[in-house]
Amino acid sequence: MSEQIYPLKFDPIYQYRIWGGRRLEHILSKPLPEKENIGEAWILSDRDDFSSKVIDGKLKGKTITDLMKEYGYEIMGKLGNDFERFPLLLKFLDCHAVLSVQVHPSDGQTEYIPKGDSGKTEAWVVLETADDSRIYAGLKKGTTKEDLEKAIKNKNIAEKLHSFVPKKDDAVFIHSGTVHTVGGTVVFEVQENSDVTFRLYDWDRTDPKTGKPRELQVDKAIACIDFDQVDIGPVTPVKSDKVENAEKLFDNQHFKLWRIKSDSNLTVGLKDQPVVLVCLDGKGTMEFQGTQYSIERGEVVLLPAIIGPLELELESKMEVLQIAIPEKK
Repeated sequence: MSEQIYPLKFDPIYQYRIWGGRRLEHILSKPLPEKENIGEAWILSDRDDFSSKVIDGKLKGKTITDLMKEYGYEIMGKLGNDFERFPLLLKFLDCHAVLSVQVHPSDGQTEYIPKGDSGKTEAWVVLETADDSRIYAGLKKGTTKEDLEKAIKNKNIAEKLHSFVPKKDDAVFIHSGTVHTVGGTVVFEVQENSDVTFRLYDWDRTDPKTGKPRELQVDKAIACIDFDQVDIGPVTPVKSDKVENAEKLFDNQHFKLWRIKSDSNLTVGLKDQPVVLVCLDGKGTMEFQGTQYSIERGEVVLLPAIIGPLELELESKMEVLQIAIPEKK
């Protein structure tokens, strides 16, 4: 086993967004930039423009991009031949105001995807709600391309979108090609490692930083819409027989996600494959090669595949998301 590799903790990368707020300071310990509307905290990102940095241990300061080049097989295990870059992007979102109405391309729609990028299937776990919380997920059944174009022109696109009022702990799956947006809600997001978004409508607002409206990409967005993605609501959690004290929320070709709620010690991680732990509440520690590694609210820890399962000792009741990457078929 590599002497260098250990459970890896990363520094969050804060992102200004026109629709952001200040609620992420209640989740993460790293202070938010002053007087900025922070919409996103990228907590694990292997992107050229924003690559997450290790915050402690021998590898402190190294990026996940560096590590994937130097320790790709130690990190990815049996998935080592499948991925050159870490294939998921993990975020906390503070959707203080509603996001633009948007859509992401599917992997196969290569004409709309920059070289080296992918499509974007994503999913949300709702952490906090407010009086104005609403999730728009999919079109209303029967909506056609012509209906949508007319609604955009008449600025009543919301009437063509399926929506619901989310509750804390709701989990929502947004397949690529799904028209969606969210507002008044704090969510955790797991997605393909992609930053391709096409905006259909942005509520006729201007960005206070530029004084101008944000750019729309209506033609590209409509070309990428899957008109069969309609009336999408929260998923039904499934009790897991693979992960202790857990329910499985998502299981698709891009990611698997379990939500663990426990007040007693448990095993986390999987054999010969990487696992990401995201702590939503509580605090615990894992021992690896004689060293203690802590995880607490708002933190992300990547367990490289070479490490395998570890015992998580709880200092208090914990809520943890465990995320794994399926093998390519």
